[in-house]
Amino acid sequence: MEASAKMYEKIELIAGLDIGTTKTSLIVAERDRHTGEAQIIGVGSARSVGLRKGLIVNFEHVVKSIASSLEDAEGMTGISVDRAFVCFSGALTTSITSKGMISLGSTPRQVVEADIQRVIEASLSEISMPNNYCTVHTIPIMYSIDGQRGIDDPLGMTGVRLEVEVQSIMSPTATVQNVINCAERAGISVAGLIVKPLASALGVLTPGEILSGVAVVDIGGGTTGISIYVDGALKKLSVIQIGGDHITNDIARVLKIPIEAAEEIKKHVSLGEDVDAFDEEIEYAAQGKRGACNAGQVHEVVYNRLEELFEDFVKKELRDVGSILLPSGVVLTGGVAKTYGIAEMVSDVLGMPVRVAGPMESQKMPPGRNGCEYASTAGIIKYVNILEKYPLKFIGPSISFASAGQQIKTKARREKDESFHPFEAVKSALSAIKRTFKELF
Repeated sequence: MEASAKMYEKIELIAGLDIGTTKTSLIVAERDRHTGEAQIIGVGSARSVGLRKGLIVNFEHVVKSIASSLEDAEGMTGISVDRAFVCFSGALTTSITSKGMISLGSTPRQVVEADIQRVIEASLSEISMPNNYCTVHTIPIMYSIDGQRGIDDPLGMTGVRLEVEVQSIMSPTATVQNVINCAERAGISVAGLIVKPLASALGVLTPGEILSGVAVVDIGGGTTGISIYVDGALKKLSVIQIGGDHITNDIARVLKIPIEAAEEIKKHVSLGEDVDAFDEEIEYAAQGKRGACNAGQVHEVVYNRLEELFEDFVKKELRDVGSILLPSGVVLTGGVAKTYGIAEMVSDVLGMPVRVAGPMESQKMPPGRNGCEYASTAGIIKYVNILEKYPLKFIGPSISFASAGQQIKTKARREKDESFHPFEAVKSALSAIKRTFKELF
C-alpha cells in the first residue's frame, strides 16, 4: 500500500477538452511529476452539435456534446475528469504584434522575473484592442538586452535596457465566455484556454520545422486555422471561417443530394490527376434510398472550394509574413487534410512544399482517434507540458471570466485550492496584465 501511495503521488492527471465544429473530444494523460513525461491513456469523442463556423449557436446542444465526450473518455480510462484545459476553434480569432521596453537602471544589473513581467505589461499597453475582444494568449517572441536581439530567455542576463516583442492572440470576449460556460455546465472546470490553431501546430510540428520556418493549416469542419512560425517563434495566427462543412454543402447543392450523402461522398474524393477515374460513379445511401453521382463532378466541386481557400485566403496570410521565410513549407492537418492528393494540389497552388501530418503522439493514442482530425486534441497535452516547464511561454487570458453566475478562480482562490496545480509565474504575470487592461479600458 505504501509503494502504491508513493506511485500515486508521482502521477498527475492532465485533461484537454477540444471543442470543434464537427467533433468534440476529451483527451486524458498521466504525467510523471518527477520526469515531466506524459502518457496519453484515453481519448473520448462525440459528434459536435450546436456549433456553426466555430461559433456556439445552441448552448444546450454543445453542453450535451461535451458531456458525451466526457462520458466516453471516462468509460475508456475509468477515471473521473472534472477539470481540463479547453481548446476552441476561435472563429474571428486574430493576432497582433507589439513591443515594449523598460529601463533596468542607470547601471547594468541582472534581469529578474519582475522585470520580465513589467516589459510584457509595457508591450501590452501598446495594443489597440476593441472593447469586445480579449487576449487569450500573450506569447513573447523575442527579447533584447541593450540592443542585442534574438534572446529567448533574458532571466539572469545583465544590462540596462530590456525590450520584448510579443504576439497577442485575441478572440471576441463573448466567444470565450460561451466556451467556458458550456464546459462548466457539462461539469468541467476550466484550468486554462488554448485556441485550436495553436494547439494543432504544437500537435504536429517538429522542433526543426519550427526553427526553420513553417506554416500549419488546420482545415476543420467549420473553420481553417493558420499558424505561421519564423525563426522558432509564432509570427502570425488567424482563423478563416471556411472548412469541410462548406465543401459538403457545395456537393449537396451542386449535385442536389442530401447533406448526409454529400458528407459520405466527400470522404471518397481524390484530388489526384487520374482523369480516367472521373467517369466513374460514386454510390451513396441516404434517407433510405440509394443513388450515384459522377466522380468528375464531385472532384470539380471539392477542388474549386479548396483552391478558393488556399488561393484567396491562405496565400494572403503567407504573403503577409513572406513565404521565403518558410523553408519547411506548409503542414496540413485537420479532417479535410485526409483527402487523397490534397498535398500535391495545395503545393501547386501555393508553389511551396506541403506535407500532411497527424499528431506526433499518434502512436500513444487509441486507434481510430489518432488521425489528422485529432491533431489539436493531442496538442493540448503538449501545451500543458510546455506551460509547466516555461510558465512565461504562453500567458493569458487578459481578463477574468464569469461562468454560470460564478467567477472562474482568481489568483487568491487558486492559492486556497490545494487541488489546483499552480503556475506561479503565470499567475503573477496575469495579475500585472489585468491591471494594465483595467487602466486601458
